[in-house]
Amino acid sequence: MGKNIGHNIFFGNLPTWVTADDIKSWLESSDLVCDAVRVIRDFETQESKGYAFVEAPNDEEMHAIIRRFNRAPIDGKLLRAKAAHPKGDRPQQQQRKPLRRRDGGRPQKGKADSPDKQVGAFGEALQKVL
Repeated sequence: MGKNIGHNIFFGNLPTWVTADDIKSWLESSDLVCDAVRVIRDFETQESKGYAFVEAPNDEEMHAIIRRFNRAPIDGKLLRAKAAHPKGDRPQQQQRKPLRRRDGGRPQKGKADSPDKQVGAFGEALQKVL
């Protein structure tokens, strides 16, 4: 996989049991074609990471595959299919809002107000070592 980077499709939210042959058979049963399929696996365990890349021969086939498989149900989940972006050419992620504390950010009763006094057990152990 590599030459037609513009025709790559990201398949996400896959169950770990899905293989490249499974994806190829899904495509064939839908009268769709691909040049290659690569299921991404963990380097050490070789277990699927739950996503794959499918290389389509052209734009028309790429869009047909995305239309057919995006949000298709599989094992109680919805498969994600979308155009893949080359590494380093991904759109910027939207700015996320900062996480809010459940207590509204107020100090809890009985806790010291100073951050220096809120070291905790791990911090105390670390200070003893240093």
